[in-house]
Amino acid sequence: MRDSGGGGGPPWERWLRRPADRLPWLSSLAVAVIQQVGTGFAAHSQADRAPVDLFARALLLIGPLFMVVRHRHPALAVFGASIAATVYLGAGYPYGPVYFSVVITCFAAVLAGHRHAAWGAVALLWAGQVLAAHWLYRWLPPSGDGPGSWVSDSGTAAWLLVVVAVSELVRGRREQWVRDRAERAAAERRRGDEERLRIARELHDVLAHSISVINVQAGVGLALLDRDPEQARTALTTIKAASKEALGEVRQVLGALRAPGDAPRSPAPGLDRLPELTEQAASTGLGVNVAVEGVRAELPPATDLAAFRIVQEALTNIVRHSGSRTARVRLRYAPDLLELRVDDDGPATADSDAQGVTGGGNGLVGMRERVAAFGGDLDAGPRRDGGFRVVARIPLRTPPAGPSGGSQGSPPGGGGATVTPPQDKEIP
Repeated sequence: MRDSGGGGGPPWERWLRRPADRLPWLSSLAVAVIQQVGTGFAAHSQADRAPVDLFARALLLIGPLFMVVRHRHPALAVFGASIAATVYLGAGYPYGPVYFSVVITCFAAVLAGHRHAAWGAVALLWAGQVLAAHWLYRWLPPSGDGPGSWVSDSGTAAWLLVVVAVSELVRGRREQWVRDRAERAAAERRRGDEERLRIARELHDVLAHSISVINVQAGVGLALLDRDPEQARTALTTIKAASKEALGEVRQVLGALRAPGDAPRSPAPGLDRLPELTEQAASTGLGVNVAVEGVRAELPPATDLAAFRIVQEALTNIVRHSGSRTARVRLRYAPDLLELRVDDDGPATADSDAQGVTGGGNGLVGMRERVAAFGGDLDAGPRRDGGFRVVARIPLRTPPAGPSGGSQGSPPGGGGATVTPPQDKEIP
C-alpha cells in the first residue's frame, strides 16, 4: 500500500518504498534513537570494548542520516551507512544495533534496483570488520585487544548474506506484484474494450435489421397510401411492430450497460426466433426458406445468440443490398459443429455495388467477430452462378471467449474468420 493511500500492495511497501519526494524522516529518527539507546545498553556487557564517546555517538547518527536519502540516492545511502558502521566497529566500540541503518539502506538499494551497490556495501562492511579484527587490531583501540574469532566473523558473514538474500526475495516479490497489477489493469482495459465492442455489435445488428424493415415498409406505405389504404395500414402496423421490437432489444442492451452486474431480465434471442425473422423478411417482400439438417441440439446461450445474429444480419444485407426476393437459410447440426448458410440469388443493387457493402461492410465485420470468438470461420462472397452466400461454421465444443458471443480474440488454436470481397473470391 502506498503512503498516499492509493491502491493495494505488499505490507512492507509503506515503509520501504515511500515516494522519492517525501523524505522518510520519522523512520530515520526512530532508527537513530534505537541505535543510540540500544548501544548504551549493549555497552554495559562489553567492558572489553572501547567506551561509547562523542565520536561513537556521531558515527551512530551518520547511518540514520544517510537513511533519509535512501529513496532518492539508494547507492549513496547504503555505502554511507556501511562505511559509518565499518569505522564504528573498527574503532573498537561495542557491538549493538549499529547494523540497523545498514539493513534498511540495503533493502532500499535492492528494491530500487541498485543490487550491485547493496552487495558491494555489505561486502565492504564485512571486509573492513575482518581486516580490523585480524590484522589492524594491534593499532586500533581498545589497547591490548587480541585478534578476533573467525567463527564470529563467519557468523557475521552469514547474517549479512541473509539480509541481502531477504532483500532480493522481497525485490522479486515486489516486481511480481507490480507485473500482476499491470496485467490486471491491462485485463480490465481489455474487458472494457471488448464489452464496448460487443454492445456496438449488438446495437448494429438490432438497429440495422429493424430499420431496414421499417425503411422498406415506409416506402410501401407511402406508395400505397392513396390507392390502397388497407395495404398501407398493414405496412404501418409492421413498422410499429418492428420499431417496438427494436426498442425493446436496445433497451435490454443499454440496461446491461448501465448495470453490468445484474442479470438480464429477458432471455437473449436465439435460433428459436427464426420464424419471427422470416415473418419480418416476408413483410418486406423477401421470401425465406429455412432447412434444417441433422439433429437439432440445445445450444449454449452465447452460441445461440451468435447464430441468430448471423442469420439476422445476412437477411438484413439481402433486404438492403440485393435485388433478390427469395433467400434460403440452411442450418446443419453436427456433433461438434453448427454450420449456417444463407443464400440469395441476387443481383446486387446499384447502391450496394457503389458502396462496396457486399464485400466488407460493418455487418460482415460483425459476423466475422462473432464467429472468431468461438474459434470458427466465416466465408462471405458472390456465388459463381450469381447471388451471394454467407457460410459460418461455429464449433460447439470450443467455449466462447466472452459473454453473449462477444469477440475477445480467437482462442488458442482456434480458426479465424475470413470475409472475402466479391471481386476476390467466388463461393461455389
